[in-house]
This record gives sequence, C-alpha cells and structure tokens, in this order.
Amino acid sequence: MRNLTQDNITQAVIARMADTPDPRLKEIMTSLVQHLHAFARDVKLTEEEWFQGISFLTRVGHITDDQRQEFILLSDTLGLSMLTVAMNNDKPAGCTEATVFGPFYVEDAPGFDLGEDVANGAAGVPCLVRGSVRGIDGEPVPGAEIHVWQADAEGKYDVQREDLQQRQARGVLHANGKGQYHFRSILAEAYPIPDDGPVGDMLKATRRHPWRPAHLHFMIKAPGYETLITHVFRNGDPYLDSDAVFGVRQSLVADWVKQSDGQYLVEYDFVLAPQKEER
Repeated sequence: MRNLTQDNITQAVIARMADTPDPRLKEIMTSLVQHLHAFARDVKLTEEEWFQGISFLTRVGHITDDQRQEFILLSDTLGLSMLTVAMNNDKPAGCTEATVFGPFYVEDAPGFDLGEDVANGAAGVPCLVRGSVRGIDGEPVPGAEIHVWQADAEGKYDVQREDLQQRQARGVLHANGKGQYHFRSILAEAYPIPDDGPVGDMLKATRRHPWRPAHLHFMIKAPGYETLITHVFRNGDPYLDSDAVFGVRQSLVADWVKQSDGQYLVEYDFVLAPQKEER
C-alpha cells in the first residue's frame, strides 16, 4: 500500500500482521498498534518528542543488566506492574494478596534452616520473623518453599553492593511439618528505589518521590498451590500511602514489635490459593 497518511497508516500496519499464526500474539500486536497510534494522535506527538522517548527507552536498556532491571522499575513506577498483578491474581476470599515482584530478586539465594539468620551480615537492627503457611481451608502446607529478600539498614539490596562476596538479607527456607516458619533477619526500613538512571529522571520530572515503605519480599511455592509473590509491609511507615511502585495492600501491613532485648518481632500468616485446574 502506497500513499499512506495519518488517517490510514494504522489500518495498514494492522493489515500487514493479518497472517500472524499465533492468535494471541495477533490480538496483542493489533491492540498495541491501535493504542500507540491513538496515543500519538491524542497528544499530537512531535518528532522531537518521539526521539526523546526513543532515547529514554534506549537509556533504560543500557542501564539494565543481571543485577539491575530498569525495565521492571519503569513498569513498577508507571503502575503497570501492579495493574498486571491485580488483573491476574483474582484469588478466593481469605487468600494472601499478591503484589509486585520488584527488580531485586535473584535465582541463586542461599538456603537456610529454620531459625537461622538470613541477614548473613547485612547491617540492621536484629529482627525475628515467624508465622505459618496454610491453604484456604486452614490446612497447613508442610515443607512450603519460602524465598525472602530485603534491603539493609541503608536501603540497599546485596546486588547493589559490588564489593560483597556473599548474598545478604535473602534466602530460601522451608516450612516445617505444621506449615510453620521462623527465621532471623534485620528490621525492614523504608528506602528509595534506584533513582540515578532514566526512571529516576522521570520521577524528578513529574515531581514524584522514589521512596518505598519498609517491607520484606516473599515468594512462596508449594505443590497443589499457586505461587504467591508478595510483601509484608511495616505498619506506621510514612510511605504506606505513597509507595513509588503502588504495591501496598492493607492486608499486607503488619506490626514490627520491639522486644525487651532490643530486637523486633513480626508475625505473618500466609494463605495460599489452590492451584487452578488446567482446562
């Protein structure tokens, strides 16, 4: 097709994808083109603005590596990550709510026995974390695989510290035969997301702060249950109502209680959704 104009180019692009063999890919690409073109028309996008957008995404790609996922950070700060989580985690009433995965999960977290210190030398006030993993009918989930990770007292994850020779404040544990878990770590503290890159520039340009309320990350897996990716947030944190990545849910807020020996205690019980039957 020749002589394309701003009025007919959208349909021309869609027609060019008519033979896409994967129906879901065709649906996604068609909608993507329609919405991208509609966006450009709606804001009357200039060529200079288009180039600035391309440059921004290029910078996001350049700063992304195995230790830092700037694209996830961009998705998080635009609310897209949490929207996707909300749309895809319609769980039965009573199940623990899911929230964003975040950019700092790593595959090679060390294993720990129950009761051990996953902080592994990370700076922070000592904290005991304990609770249970159960199903929707109250049944314990023995042996549930629990991944946990968090920032240290300075708001840094271990992967942000190039001088570290070991993993810190992250680990993998397994619930006992009654579905119970307990481990030692450090007090969760509020911290800013990395704002020294293009996402940080976007936040500054839109007069937004980069802070996340104090929290622990959890990913819990068990046969017969859906994998749960969530946080437990520290009650009283000043950023609970303005989380930079829109991840807070009231049901995920818990009290960190200071004990007589100076350490803190947080207790949280997780409820897993049953695995959906494949159709």
